[in-house]
Amino acid sequence: MNKIRRYCLFLLVALSVAACHHDPDDTGARLSFSSSRVTFDTVFTTVGSVTKYFMVYNNTATDISTDILLAGGPASNFSINVDGKAGSAFSKVVVPAHDSLFVHVKVNVDPGNQNTPFLITDSVVFLVNGRQQDVDLLAYGQDAHFIVADQGLSGSLPYKVVAAEHEVTHWTNDKPYVIYGWAAVDSLGTLIIDPGTQIYFHAGAGLWVYRYGNIQVNGTADEPVVFRGDRREKWYDTDYAQWSRIWINEGTQDNVINYAVITNAFVGVQVESMQEYLGNKTVINNSIIQNTANSGVIARGTKVNMTNCQISNNGACCAQLEIGEYNLTHLTMVSYFSQQARKYPAVYVANAYNTYDNSGREVSIVGNTSLSVVNSIGYGNQKNEVVIVDKSSQSLPLQMNVSFENCLFRLEEQGSCLDKYRSQFVNCQFNTGTGFVSNDKQDFNLKQGSPAIDAGKVTDVLIDLRGRTRDGRPDIGAYEYQE
Repeated sequence: MNKIRRYCLFLLVALSVAACHHDPDDTGARLSFSSSRVTFDTVFTTVGSVTKYFMVYNNTATDISTDILLAGGPASNFSINVDGKAGSAFSKVVVPAHDSLFVHVKVNVDPGNQNTPFLITDSVVFLVNGRQQDVDLLAYGQDAHFIVADQGLSGSLPYKVVAAEHEVTHWTNDKPYVIYGWAAVDSLGTLIIDPGTQIYFHAGAGLWVYRYGNIQVNGTADEPVVFRGDRREKWYDTDYAQWSRIWINEGTQDNVINYAVITNAFVGVQVESMQEYLGNKTVINNSIIQNTANSGVIARGTKVNMTNCQISNNGACCAQLEIGEYNLTHLTMVSYFSQQARKYPAVYVANAYNTYDNSGREVSIVGNTSLSVVNSIGYGNQKNEVVIVDKSSQSLPLQMNVSFENCLFRLEEQGSCLDKYRSQFVNCQFNTGTGFVSNDKQDFNLKQGSPAIDAGKVTDVLIDLRGRTRDGRPDIGAYEYQE
């Protein structure tokens, strides 16, 4: 795990998924605690309440007066007892010099209430001379497999290893998996996920396949694997950054995601070489990646094959492809994102990108790019839903090889990438509309009369995303039209 640990601080900067609080005034009296987090790891389908405690220390030579309160107030599932007194808030509690006090914490959960969140969180706040310190509280509210970060907790990316070196870990569909922090697949580790498995991520959490690690997502048409946030109330359906992303680094074996639904993350899937491309590819088939605050798919310095996928309702790009080799077949990439104004196209391809080095400095990376798009749709509320950025110059020769066959795009005839790459768009249609059943409901099945019907070329992709057979004149996109 030393390899992973070395990159935690770098990833913290690069992903911007967590922040370490630094008090602007480190002078004056401060308290210390026996733990920065109190975790109630009892499964509450069998036990309704549990009590734990932590210690508060004053290691200074003077008394410290502090206000102590639950951040969630009286409505919290937690209650506290400070040196024998129960309540949710206490004023001017004195911790004598070189002394300590007990804070007991109790959590109450109704085990039979299916609306109880998987994870229940709060914090005990200490206010000392206008400065705030806190101890986090975490409890499990329903029966599930809980994966809680236990490493990298101080100033770096919090994670828990779920598949160690040379270890094969199997996630089955017997109970949901709930992730708090990052679930990490270490170098030479393998994570296999069975059909029908439900994976829930707490705020800021993610799944990280570290370099040389491997993941196999084995969903089926009837039992897809679902990756989503852990807040299941209807209101959160329009919260498009409930968790971070699935992050896949370089490896020597192909990573495979088949029949998955990835929804309501900041980024859906990010595939990126941290140091060098090692020869593998990431294969994403028959999957839906939707409702992301940023891009649905980000790929950098790697190779990705995608077939029969829907990428939709993304705050940035549907597919953001920067340096590498990419093959997209029968994709439906559509975004009418309404939470903010879109600035980026459905399909963005470039032979350069900006990132951060290990010291946190922004650097520019350049390289060759190859892209093949066949029988795919790229549409949305931008005038140009395909953008090609070529950083080649006489002093910096780079390759930008792109090919689009039998595709349907929203793309201006002039003032777009067609000005330079028109010959690379073969049998493509522009600005014809799509003929989807419903953009608002993200139902991208084709209606009768859609220009995508029978407009594709024959490939070896013989069924569509819903398992329907494609005929001898396949339709463009992930869905084959049927009356």
